[in-house]
Amino acid sequence: MKMNYVAKIRAKVSISSNKKTSNLFDGSYKSVYQGNGLDFENLREYNPGDSIRDIDWKATSRSGKVLVKRYIAEKKHNIMIVFDTGKSMSAHTDCKQVKKEIALNAGGVVGYLAAQNGDNVGAIYNRNGKIQFYPFRTGIDNIEKILTEYDREVFDDYETDIEKTLEYIVKNIKRNMILFVVTDPMGIANMSQNTLKKLVHQHNVLFISINDAKLTDGKAFDVDKDSYIPEFISGNKKLLLMEQEMKQKLYEDNEKKLLQNRIISTCIDSEEEIVDKIIELLEGHKYANRR
Repeated sequence: MKMNYVAKIRAKVSISSNKKTSNLFDGSYKSVYQGNGLDFENLREYNPGDSIRDIDWKATSRSGKVLVKRYIAEKKHNIMIVFDTGKSMSAHTDCKQVKKEIALNAGGVVGYLAAQNGDNVGAIYNRNGKIQFYPFRTGIDNIEKILTEYDREVFDDYETDIEKTLEYIVKNIKRNMILFVVTDPMGIANMSQNTLKKLVHQHNVLFISINDAKLTDGKAFDVDKDSYIPEFISGNKKLLLMEQEMKQKLYEDNEKKLLQNRIISTCIDSEEEIVDKIIELLEGHKYANRR
């Protein structure tokens, strides 16, 4: 039976948008993006170097000044979804949800919103050292294909290396993009400052981080042994304190790294909060661009 990923995502977006705003696509999303097409806005005086084709001769005749048509960009962009892969994406969150499923739905929400806005959407991820690239296309069918192919991937037999995916983008994709990087805290921790700086220099970059389950709360899943962490480990209070300190430092270091590169991010623990979190991410990006 063929899975209709977009239909599920459309339903989630519809439910959330009814709670937040009835103008989801005209508001928090569309106002973020500005891009390639041109719409007429108003007139201004001619400057040396302006194209003669842009002169409005009727307005020039009326005013006695040489006036040219001024244009604004239409809201259309190239949206690239960067998925993380490997064993870590087979692990669980605190809500006992598989991180890959959350990544799939988070990328799907981004892609769906972009497709609804008429944007070009592409995707990329690293399959055990081999880059899987889906070129920019418009439309819902494109999003369905991206999600279907990502969902088919099996990550249990290799470690993640999202750094190589980002390096590939830096070296091979020169067109301006808005990147949505879907990863987890360790994925961010393993990214080099050098690669992040190059990405931000070329593109707009946003991060979606999917949190891991706590080792000591009885919900952590050992992807190597295909079972949950034993109770004598998960119930150890000393380990709990150590884990809290280590995770706190990891999150603080990641936040510092992203802020140093002026990257807006959000953290997700469950499928239920995906749409709201991504709307908040877009609103944060919009606010940052206004400053």
